[in-house]
Amino acid sequence: MAGNIFIGTGGWTFEPWRGVFYPPGLPQKSELRFMAETLTSLEINGTYYSTFKPDSWMKWRDETPDGFVFAVKASRYCTNRKVLSEMGESMERFLGQGLSALGDKLGPINWQFMGTKKFDPVDFEGFLKLLPKEQDGVRLRHALEVRNPTFDTPQFYDLAAKYGVAIVYAVDDEAPEWPRIDQPAADFTYARLMSSREDEPTGMTSAELDGIVKQTRDWAERGDVFAYLIAGAKVRNPAAAQALIKKLG
Repeated sequence: MAGNIFIGTGGWTFEPWRGVFYPPGLPQKSELRFMAETLTSLEINGTYYSTFKPDSWMKWRDETPDGFVFAVKASRYCTNRKVLSEMGESMERFLGQGLSALGDKLGPINWQFMGTKKFDPVDFEGFLKLLPKEQDGVRLRHALEVRNPTFDTPQFYDLAAKYGVAIVYAVDDEAPEWPRIDQPAADFTYARLMSSREDEPTGMTSAELDGIVKQTRDWAERGDVFAYLIAGAKVRNPAAAQALIKKLG
């Protein structure tokens, strides 16, 4: 059976969205609720830089409808280090901040690595061995966003598959050196699409969106899909996500 498809943006607080995506006069405290009624998922980016209190996670859970899902960006203190297998304490701090309060609204965790981080099979296997399958009884799904061409190798694909960790499919027209890896390594797909343009009201042309729709449906044949419109012309990303959801039906 085909998996579920979740489409969203990165975060929900962005001043230029006010009056463009968010209706004029909408209180800022209502923006998450509005976004969650329009899209089907969001990637929480703030967790890359800092931690949040358990009350915040419970608030986000309670303000979103059933079936809505949050992806979470892992702390930079876990991934921006020379020896990845030494991230244990940072990982425990990140996972223990309260994200399990999301319950079944917790989607994948995106472990993003800097472009300077090269593939070292021993180093990365040490990292993968540390990733837990659950936190407080809540299932954890992990995805690796790598940005160095050295990862574009079967050895990395096989290692990710061994641990059931997805490889993020990341497209950024301004970073052609990033590897665009579309390899099934887990029972879900994670995509970050960074190609929206400000001169297009929906971020991309209808034909370009149709291409993403086809690609997304192909991914869904192998499991759930989590696709996010990130960066690019950020002001257009909610409209692009809406357009994708409409085309997917």
